Amino acid sequence: MSLLDVKNISKSFGKTKVLKDVSFSLEKGEVLSIIGSSGGGKTTLLRCLNFLETPDNGLISVDGKPLFDGSKISDKQIRENRLHFGLVFQSFNLFPQYNVLQNVTLAPTLLKKGTADEIDASARELIEKVGLTDKINNYPCELSGGQQQRVAIARALALNPDILCFDEPTSALDPELTGEVLRVIKSLKESGSTMIVVTHEMEFAKNVSDK
Repeated sequence: MSLLDVKNISKSFGKTKVLKDVSFSLEKGEVLSIIGSSGGGKTTLLRCLNFLETPDNGLISVDGKPLFDGSKISDKQIRENRLHFGLVFQSFNLFPQYNVLQNVTLAPTLLKKGTADEIDASARELIEKVGLTDKINNYPCELSGGQQQRVAIARALALNPDILCFDEPTSALDPELTGEVLRVIKSLKESGSTMIVVTHEMEFAKNVSDK
C-alpha cells in the first residue's frame, strides 16, 4: 500500500483552473520532485496537500486513511490532517522573537507531544542533524539564509510528519547557501524520509528524486 495517494485533485480560483485532475502516489521513503514554470500550480498543489487550501474535489489518503474525499471537512479535521505533512516554505517563516531551539520546540510544546525534557532532547537532535548545534541560541536575524532554511527543516521534522514537503526551498538563496540546504535534503532521503520537493534545481531533482 502506498503511503500517500492523491487522486483527481482539482482546484480553481474563480474562473481560473489551477489544478486539473492531479493524481500520483508515493511509497514510504520515496522522493517526488515537482518541476515546471512559475504559475503552473506547484505551490497550490502543496498547499492543498497541507490543507492550507481545500481542493474542489478529489481524494487524499495517507497510509490507507482518507483525509479528504471531496466533502466538507471541519476545522478540527483540517488541523489533524496537517499533522501528516511538514511544510518548509520558500521564505523560511521562522519566528523572529524566538531563538533556534525555541523555533523547533514551539509546535511540539503547544501540541503536547511529550514532556518538556523529551521535546528539548528531540529538538537538539534535529538541530544537530541539520548541522546547527553551534547556532542553537541564535535568533533568525543572526543566521544566514541557508542556516534559517535548515532551522525551518528541523522545525518541520519536529512533529514527525509522514511526508515532508518543500516549496522551492532554495529559490531565496545564493548558490553557496543552496548547496548546504540541498545536502540536508539529500541526507534526509538517505535516512528514509518521504518527501515532495517543488524545485527549479534540475540536477538536484535528477539526483535525489524517485519520481
